[in-house]
Amino acid sequence: MSKALLICPSERPAVAELSRIAPLAAIPLLGQSLLEYWLTHLALGGFKEVHVLANDRPEQIRKLAGNGARWGLKVEVTAEVRELTAAQAQIKYAAETSIASGNCIVALEHFPGENDCPLFASYSNFFAGLARWMPKAKTIDRVGVQEVQPGIWIGRHAHVSPQAQLHAPCWIGQHAFVGANCIIGPMAVLENRSFVEGGAEIVNSIVGPDTFVGKLAALRRSLALGNTLVNWQTNSAVQISDAFLMCALRRQPTSEKFVRRVLELLFSEPKPEATPLETINQQGRFT
Repeated sequence: MSKALLICPSERPAVAELSRIAPLAAIPLLGQSLLEYWLTHLALGGFKEVHVLANDRPEQIRKLAGNGARWGLKVEVTAEVRELTAAQAQIKYAAETSIASGNCIVALEHFPGENDCPLFASYSNFFAGLARWMPKAKTIDRVGVQEVQPGIWIGRHAHVSPQAQLHAPCWIGQHAFVGANCIIGPMAVLENRSFVEGGAEIVNSIVGPDTFVGKLAALRRSLALGNTLVNWQTNSAVQISDAFLMCALRRQPTSEKFVRRVLELLFSEPKPEATPLETINQQGRFT
């Protein structure tokens, strides 16, 4: 029986802002994580068992993968004290990773089949990798995403104003909001639950999940991640203090690992705050 060994990357200084969202293997990429894309790929390739090695926040990786039943796999997640190389993992887990028996070892640095496009070497690499993967992101197991026009994908329960201009390629995630007179694309990604007010322009840019972009804002070659704005071309980052221009719609956990671990031990995970979009929907102003 073929078995795969997946190595989740630890934090990368070159893309430090991405790690603030979640472990790199778990951050949303066109609505799904890198780990989820790989588990789908392996399941379609006939694999039955997957062993996942995680050093950065393994509890989040374990929660995301579960036991693998979603993919028809048996998944085991092991917490490592440090990130292993493929060679180190093969030695440590030699009993289960014999290449001769059809097993494989993969470091989750790229999308399936995109070995020549590492995601986490820089923000520009990350953007380029996402752009290449966009036409492949709607895998056969995904529901709730439709290609409404060639190169334009819209997720379930997204609200897109009829007055908005969408230019391919662009991706609008589930429960995202796009106001009137917005210009989205070309090469724009709005992740799940993002909120773009009327008149904003998103071109060659990514708006992260649960991120608000205010009216008349214009993003070019940028990653909008909560209140952090990254220029992926220059790898520079700035914090936006004006919440009417850009902000996070959900409170993000602290990035300090020690504090996070103490809070996990003392308290259960708090219920997430309702986003403005959810509140508006509940009041019936938008559908």
